[in-house]
Amino acid sequence: MANSISIKGVHAGYGSVRVLEDVNVEVRPGETAVLLGTNGNGKSTLMKCIMGVVRPSAGRILAEIDGASHDLVGLSTEEIVDLGIALVPEGRRLFPKLTVEENLLLGAFRASARREMRRNLDFCYEMFDRLKERRHQLAGSMSGGEQQMLALARALMLSPRILLVDEPSVGLAPILVSRTIDTIKALKEKYQLTVLMAEQNFNQAIRIADRGYVIVHGRIAFEGNSADELNNNELIRKFYMGL
Repeated sequence: MANSISIKGVHAGYGSVRVLEDVNVEVRPGETAVLLGTNGNGKSTLMKCIMGVVRPSAGRILAEIDGASHDLVGLSTEEIVDLGIALVPEGRRLFPKLTVEENLLLGAFRASARREMRRNLDFCYEMFDRLKERRHQLAGSMSGGEQQMLALARALMLSPRILLVDEPSVGLAPILVSRTIDTIKALKEKYQLTVLMAEQNFNQAIRIADRGYVIVHGRIAFEGNSADELNNNELIRKFYMGL
């Protein structure tokens, strides 16, 4: 079944502070779309709008999941998660005083995921053998790279149809950023996921992007319908490559 997200004319902010202005983003079935922008331009706010954490003041967010259409605006975060939309938040947001395995099991929130809990747990340990080795270790005692693995694996425990990944490179050494991006690609292909990834590391994000958007001061400044279009855009060359 096709799984996609269509964001139409979204305005959002915090109190009197406007953050997003007339944002239009489409994530087509089975693709990886990247939302590129430096800090403070609204990437995380858009992710929070999709997840129901921030409610847009205008616009629609439509999700097509397993053949059914859902308007996410007005739904609670729990209802959105229950549809099969999972978020890997910026900064990982793990439970540091719980073990690796306890963090993973907490990811199996929705009923269908609970039915597949053992299969998903086995898959996570297959994909991330380091987590299997450290399944009894407290999450807060692991390295940043290991915590990012755990955050990704926890999202997979939800049996998601659509995966949102917010700033996976934050706080990681360059070699770990590359491995994390490669892992997102592998998970997308293995699980046949639709992925929206917010990232400021252009060179890494573009390696797995089918399409992408550049957000500047809360507005979509450019839409690239292929990795080549993103690579050859003057705005990107200016902000990300210093050319």
